[in-house]
Amino acid sequence: MCGRVRLSSDYSEIKIRLKFAPNAPAPNFKPDWNKPPTEPMLVAIRSVDGERIPKMMKWGLIPHWAKDDKLQYSTFNARSEDFRTRPSFRDAWAWGQRCLVVTDGFYEWPGKGQAPFLFHRADDGLVLLGGLFQRPRGDEVHPRFTVLTTRPNGLVARVHDRMPVIVQPAQLDRWLGEPPADAAALIAPAPEETLAATRVSKHVNNVRNDDPGCVAAAEPA
Repeated sequence: MCGRVRLSSDYSEIKIRLKFAPNAPAPNFKPDWNKPPTEPMLVAIRSVDGERIPKMMKWGLIPHWAKDDKLQYSTFNARSEDFRTRPSFRDAWAWGQRCLVVTDGFYEWPGKGQAPFLFHRADDGLVLLGGLFQRPRGDEVHPRFTVLTTRPNGLVARVHDRMPVIVQPAQLDRWLGEPPADAAALIAPAPEETLAATRVSKHVNNVRNDDPGCVAAAEPA
């Protein structure tokens, strides 16, 4: 499960790291230390011209049968083991609606009310999550996305039994633009050395808190 992420990097740095198309419009983006589902987030997709471009999308797919976009219908994670059998995910996968969810870390909790762990890169680089997106419904402004999850690697398994699919820097074009069968080969737990784990303050437990205090070191037990 992946239900809270951080993206505190500046957009000018993100644009360079992800090599966005030079003429791609800058999104209405601000850094966020504690981003929950249902909120707009920065993602990267492949344009019809084959370029990598930024988009703001809302976190949580809505099933095709839902008559509205109420929270109880929103699916913010998709199990990679069975997403091909669920119409909302199956169609997005088959039609190449894959995206990269731009973060620089995700939070997981070892237990209710406990201090969470922030999983991030040791060099504090971007952690790019594999996602699927759907076009806007009705009068919606933003498309929607879900994060694909897989079994955990050894590091994450100490805290949680699932982890998001993490796309490595050398695999970005393969994830965004290759046929589904080729992209599917990237769905696997990230190597343990990809991530570091830092136990952080319970300040992040309150979704209303959105400041650097969210990544302050946890107080000793």
